[in-house]
Amino acid sequence: MKIWLGDTTGGGLVHEEDATVSVVDHGFTVGDGVFETMKAVGGQAFALTRHLHRLTRSARGLGLPDPDHELVREACAEVLSANPLDGPGRLRITYTGGPSPLGSDRGGAPATLVVALGAAKPRPASTAVVTVPWTRNEHAPTTGLKTTSYADNVVMLAYAAKRGASEALFVNTAGLLCEGTGSNVFVALGGRLLTPKLSAGCLAGITRALVLEWCDAEEADLPLSVLAEADEVFLTSSLRDVQAVHRIDDRELGEPGPLTRAATAAFEVRAAADIDP
Repeated sequence: MKIWLGDTTGGGLVHEEDATVSVVDHGFTVGDGVFETMKAVGGQAFALTRHLHRLTRSARGLGLPDPDHELVREACAEVLSANPLDGPGRLRITYTGGPSPLGSDRGGAPATLVVALGAAKPRPASTAVVTVPWTRNEHAPTTGLKTTSYADNVVMLAYAAKRGASEALFVNTAGLLCEGTGSNVFVALGGRLLTPKLSAGCLAGITRALVLEWCDAEEADLPLSVLAEADEVFLTSSLRDVQAVHRIDDRELGEPGPLTRAATAAFEVRAAADIDP
C-alpha cells in the first residue's frame, strides 16, 4: 500500500512501511489535527468537493492554515491510482498542526498532510445501536469540527461493541439526541423524517446533508425519548451510506420501514449518478 505523505509545501507517495510522521507532530502529541473519511468507488472519491470544504471549516476552527484543495485533490488521485481495490475503499485525509514543541503551543512548521487508502468493510443492510451514559458538550470549541481527538468516540464505540452493537448514540448536555460516534441519526416519526439540528452538537455529516436534500427530511430538536417512540431509525455516514437500525438497546425495530427504504433507494440512485454531488 502506498500513502501520500507531505505538508503544505508538497509531498508524494511512499510505501506504507516508510510513511512516518514526527513523534512531536502536534496531531500525535495533543490531537491538534482534522481529518476526512470518504468512500472510494471505482478509483474515485465520493463527494470529494464537499469533504474538502468541511476539511477547511474544521482546519479554520482549530486555527490551522487552509489546506490547499488542489494539492489534496492531487494527493487523493495519486493514492487511488497507486492502490487499485476490487471493492469499495476508505480514503482518509489527515491534516495536523505539524511538528511543534511539546505542550499545547503550536510551532511554526508547515501543517502535515497524509492521504491513505484501505479496503472498506462490508456493510450489512441493518445494524444494532446502543445509547451510552456520556454526553457531547455542544458548547465546546471543537464541537462540529472533525478533529483527530477521537478518544471519547473510541471509548463509546468499545462500549457499544461489548453489547453487540456497531454504533453508540448519545445526547448533548441539554438531553437532546445528538449523533453517533461516527454517524448521524435519522428517525421516522408520524410520517416525518427527522434528524438532530447542528446546534445539538453533531457533526455536519456529508451523507446527512445529502439525505436532507434528497429525501424530504427535516432538522429538529429531538429528546432522547424519540428513540423509544420512532417508527424507524437509520444511520448515515460516508461508509454506511443509509443504514437501517433494527435494534436500539433492548428495543427491536424489525425490518427497515418505508421511509428508510425510500431514503436508501434515493441515495443509491443519486449517488450512482453523480460521484461528486
